[in-house]
Amino acid sequence: MGTTSIRPITAGDKPAVMGILHNTPEFLPHEVTVAEELIDCYLDDPPSSGYHIYVAEVSGSIGGYICYGLTPLTDGTWDIFWIVVAREKQGHGIGHILMKHAEDDIKRMGGRLVIVETSGKPEYNKTRWFYDTLNYQNICQIPDFYAPGDDLVIFIKRLR
Repeated sequence: MGTTSIRPITAGDKPAVMGILHNTPEFLPHEVTVAEELIDCYLDDPPSSGYHIYVAEVSGSIGGYICYGLTPLTDGTWDIFWIVVAREKQGHGIGHILMKHAEDDIKRMGGRLVIVETSGKPEYNKTRWFYDTLNYQNICQIPDFYAPGDDLVIFIKRLR
């Protein structure tokens, strides 16, 4: 697959990241719109945005990205807002590399707890399995949260 490097997103990366988001069937159009809004907010003013957005570059192309930030009104709790790997590059450890980068960065900034929210729909079975492999604990499921039949599933990981 090639060497994977992690670096902050640039404006030039946005088309590739948006392509990955649009080609991920689990994401609905309005969800992709929200992801783009966060990317634009970050690209406009990274320090003020409150977001940390990194891409995984694999052999010269963007293989995925991650977006995370400090949870407002908390002491050391962080949210992973988005993580996605291009469909054709899944299964090669890129997601694990992105999450490891985020966890190390969060820990470096004094973070103690990471929260991930995802869907309970069957299409997200692989996503939930991914968080299990990273030792995230499934602590809560709220039925019909996103829509009837679409539960909210919350995972946590303590970093210290």
